[in-house]
Amino acid sequence: MRQEAEQEAGQPADQHVGADPSPDAAAGPAADAAADPAPGEAAGAGPDGSGADPGPEPGTERLERAVRVAEDALIEFEIAVETFRVEVENFSRLHHQRLGPMYARLDELDAQIAEAVAARSGDPEDRRRAEEARAIVMPMPGVEELFHGWIDSDGLSPEAAAMLNEQQVQPPSRVRPDDETRRAYRELVREAHPDLAADDAERRRREEFMVRVNQAYARGDAEALRGLAEEWRTGPAARGPEPELSRSEVLYARLEWLAARKEQLVAAARELEDSAIGAMLRMAPDDPDRLLEEIAEKLLADVAERESRLAELATAG
Repeated sequence: MRQEAEQEAGQPADQHVGADPSPDAAAGPAADAAADPAPGEAAGAGPDGSGADPGPEPGTERLERAVRVAEDALIEFEIAVETFRVEVENFSRLHHQRLGPMYARLDELDAQIAEAVAARSGDPEDRRRAEEARAIVMPMPGVEELFHGWIDSDGLSPEAAAMLNEQQVQPPSRVRPDDETRRAYRELVREAHPDLAADDAERRRREEFMVRVNQAYARGDAEALRGLAEEWRTGPAARGPEPELSRSEVLYARLEWLAARKEQLVAAARELEDSAIGAMLRMAPDDPDRLLEEIAEKLLADVAERESRLAELATAG
């Protein structure tokens, strides 16, 4: 994901993670084409957008092409960042839901083992270790525990928000949505992306719509995405901007804006990849759901080993 942006910017890239693995997800070729046009293109893109073309202006053909290619590359990169963000969030939630009880069981077994050792030895150091192990099992509850998972660091969890709005609660069924859902998402993003807005009002409309698109994708809801696609295609058409500047000025401004937006995405991608969950997903970029299964298998083995150790202590006692 970050690799695509850094290739576009001419920077060295490290290991690729998180991006949609389908062939059309790469942004690199677009970056090469964007480098072909005039000097102003290197600066990036502009806020006036790629709305209705007020008409050809002599000498702007290369700029027009640069803007089109840069827009395509940016949208592909934004799709890669967003799909990876969804995988990070889904992995975090499923990791907590599915594996949380196993971690709690391990903590309890560790505490019981430490208490059994301390009871046999009577050593003050063993008692201290037992107290520390028990404290891990019974920590001071945080906000999330007090509200039973309804509130997280970003406010209301998706499940809590759905319940309060009398909607069906739909936690993610897997880390990475299936191919059909991913295809529907990519096609819809290419049509409705806010970066294609012609003015501020149109951008706000697209941003609000994309919130719903991203939520449906995070749930892996292909049917909802199809409904949103139909809604978008039958909705109001975007208006083009009033040509207050010359066409070349609009195009140079657009390129500058796109370059600035790309840098924001590079930072967002780096933050996702450097997170604890992002680092875990690097271990299984092709099948993050299998990674959850492997962690669960390891935890089950650890639980069995602890239970065996506790049984030995009970027999020896």
